[in-house]
Amino acid sequence: MKTYQFAVFIGRFQPYHNGHHHIISQGLQRAEKIIVLCGSAHLPVSHRNPWSFNERKAMILNSFTKQEADRITVLPLMDSPYNDAIWMLSVQTIINGVVQALNTMPHNIPRIALIGHSKDHSSFYLKMFPQWESIEVDNLDGLNATGLREQYFNHEDNFAHSDSIFNALTPKGTQQFFATEFSQTAFDTIRAEHEFIEDYKKQWQAVPYPPVFVTVDAVVIQSGHILLVKRRARPGKGLAALPGGFISQYERLQDGCIRELREETKLKIPDPVLRGCIKRQHTFDDPHRSARGRTITHAFLIELPAAEDLPKVKGADDAEKAFWLPLADMKPEKMFEDHYFIIRHLLGE
Repeated sequence: MKTYQFAVFIGRFQPYHNGHHHIISQGLQRAEKIIVLCGSAHLPVSHRNPWSFNERKAMILNSFTKQEADRITVLPLMDSPYNDAIWMLSVQTIINGVVQALNTMPHNIPRIALIGHSKDHSSFYLKMFPQWESIEVDNLDGLNATGLREQYFNHEDNFAHSDSIFNALTPKGTQQFFATEFSQTAFDTIRAEHEFIEDYKKQWQAVPYPPVFVTVDAVVIQSGHILLVKRRARPGKGLAALPGGFISQYERLQDGCIRELREETKLKIPDPVLRGCIKRQHTFDDPHRSARGRTITHAFLIELPAAEDLPKVKGADDAEKAFWLPLADMKPEKMFEDHYFIIRHLLGE
């Protein structure tokens, strides 16, 4: 009999490699069933998160025999970069639901363990759930997904020669995905965005310290709608975003927010009205929130009075277009950087 009924493994798996496979394999030896939570689910494609939840799920399950895969449940896990409590609630809710559905001994309290390797600060979750036991697994050959991504996307011919990169470092499910599912078009799109970011960072290589950028964003709400723009250029070309941008050197934060809002949306509401409708302000400083480098943004929630007709807007400056979107229609995979989470946070969700 296995020591545990369920072992839980949380990761991003970008991509799923032999180190991840080693942990799940160890879990299969210790637990009857494995619950794998794929973090950073439903985010837009980027160099840090190139592959969707369904693609990562296929990499994982196709790396095992059918008998083993039948014991593994793979589910998406949304990020919550500005509220650890919400993230923990999501994990607990998902695990409790799976346990209730799959527990073969419903009258007994199942033994549940978190399984993983405490590699760095990103493994903080292993200490966040005292109600569950912990299984520590040694790192396999120092493998990490970040290094694999860098190796893969940093060289132009890597798409054609992915076998040489991945075969020795990834299990069969990942190899199969890259051989049959990942297209040249998808590779080129991610690589072009990555090249833009690398060229952008080169502009700051000569400074004595790594730069910290300051930006502002306007979260404008009216009648259940939010004002967004479609980004005109990289990074995030084509994604929906909050109106905003970099603060000027001699500009106060609130002034910069109003300026960027007007420049990108041509919103013609009088300045005193906009300022009077500011309900709250918050700083968002997740270290990974922007691929361009350490970027701290100050977002202002502007709640306009309810009205039958939404104000006319028009995209300008960095915005291809400006538009009002019903709040219920927001999709995190279509939004730039962490803007979806900024909106949710400021709305108290």
